[in-house]
Amino acid sequence: MATTIAPMKPAAPGIPPILAVDRTSRTPLYRQLYDGYRAAIVERRLRAGQRLPSTRGLAAELGISRIPVLQAFEQLLAEGYFESRPGAGTFVASSLPDEMTRARRTAAPAPAPPPGKRAVGRAPKVLLRREEPWLRGWGAFRVSQPAVDRFPFQVWSSLVSRHARNPKGSLLLYGDPRGYRPFREAIAAYLTTARAVRCDPDQILVVSGSQQALEISARVLLDPGRQVWIEEPGYGGARDVLNLAGARLVPVPVDGEGLDVAAGIALAPQARAAYVTPSHQYPLGATLSASRRLQLLDWARRSGAWILEDDYDSEYRYESLPIAALQGLDQDSRVIYIGTFSKVLFPALRLGYLVVPPDLAASFVAVRETMDIFPSTLYQAALADFLNEGHFGRHLRRMRQLYRERRSALVEALGREIPELEVHGEQAGLHLAATLPKGFSDRRIAEEAARQGLWAMPLSSCYLGEEARPGLVLGFGGVEAGEIGAGVGRLKGLVRSTR
Repeated sequence: MATTIAPMKPAAPGIPPILAVDRTSRTPLYRQLYDGYRAAIVERRLRAGQRLPSTRGLAAELGISRIPVLQAFEQLLAEGYFESRPGAGTFVASSLPDEMTRARRTAAPAPAPPPGKRAVGRAPKVLLRREEPWLRGWGAFRVSQPAVDRFPFQVWSSLVSRHARNPKGSLLLYGDPRGYRPFREAIAAYLTTARAVRCDPDQILVVSGSQQALEISARVLLDPGRQVWIEEPGYGGARDVLNLAGARLVPVPVDGEGLDVAAGIALAPQARAAYVTPSHQYPLGATLSASRRLQLLDWARRSGAWILEDDYDSEYRYESLPIAALQGLDQDSRVIYIGTFSKVLFPALRLGYLVVPPDLAASFVAVRETMDIFPSTLYQAALADFLNEGHFGRHLRRMRQLYRERRSALVEALGREIPELEVHGEQAGLHLAATLPKGFSDRRIAEEAARQGLWAMPLSSCYLGEEARPGLVLGFGGVEAGEIGAGVGRLKGLVRSTR
């Protein structure tokens, strides 16, 4: 049921608007009145300076309580649509300019820009890429998907509850931009022992994953227009960050020994930095050889360049012990070491770390603090206990065995079902690369696979240059060993049909 407002006495010639209230609506009466008056003012059906009825008279006219009328008027007064004049009543705010009223009546509305044509800054434009349907889902062959169902959530929840039930005041207040110190101490102890990284807690910055670590590093170390080596093929997320920083990317080829340092020196000897994944090259899986590690460090020392070492899943090796970090060989403090817990624990944790040379620590801290002041402390406190109490080490040992089984199942199935695929990088990590002969469209295979619920990534998407080798990057961390054979069987049909 609706009731209309009787005509108001205007302060100037004009026809006042008709407002209505609906008692059957779920929208409160005060909100209906507020919305009606606000719309009338914005649409210029009520003019600046026009007199409004009294709240008592309006309530009587509508046959409703005065309370919702008062609420609506108070809100409109607070927001500046109404103004009160002592002894005279309530009016439409005189600050609403008549020029705007005339302009709205006479000017044609500006045409809406077509989709994708709105004016934006440089940053989003450099990040736009083609559609990547293989990254939409979770399941068979999804890259970077760990076995989250095997994570010890009962232990984890007890540690989180320990700090959440009776938190220390220091966990609730503003914290150190470098991160929670007990957590940084636990990271330093782990890296020194397990990764041969040389560091102390004051060199460590806690970040929300390796992507933020790269962003901070780029802001500290790079000026727009400076050259940076990147691996070819390589990690697209690193390319995005460096592009955003205005760097000139120099694709340096990768072979069985990792980054070809000699080729990088020939292409850009005075590059400002090099981004590398030396323990497990992404996506081909090679390990940077000892001779090339020393060659890379020597180039950085002589040229004054920086090395961004992304150690993203170094904990998982299946034929040998984990490879020591490049940072541990660095005698000249040229390496920025980046690590994350996303692959070891679960991606939604969003906790990673940077290890920076002591003389750069203040600059990194300043940029990190400017970004978001400091990282959230609750999960840092829980993860510090997870590390210190041995849960982390036990979880790693269990997962290495699990991933070894899944890796072996995938390699065996590929060799049996799709022998034209050449497997690379199966010795470590949570994925392997399988290259195809020329004539295959890996993107078509990946797009069709995604429509069938298989999340194989085309190897060609990892290349910056035009000479992209076709192939598939297949994750095995998040799929049961018993399901891998069936997935490869379905993939076989797609490969054969898209030559």
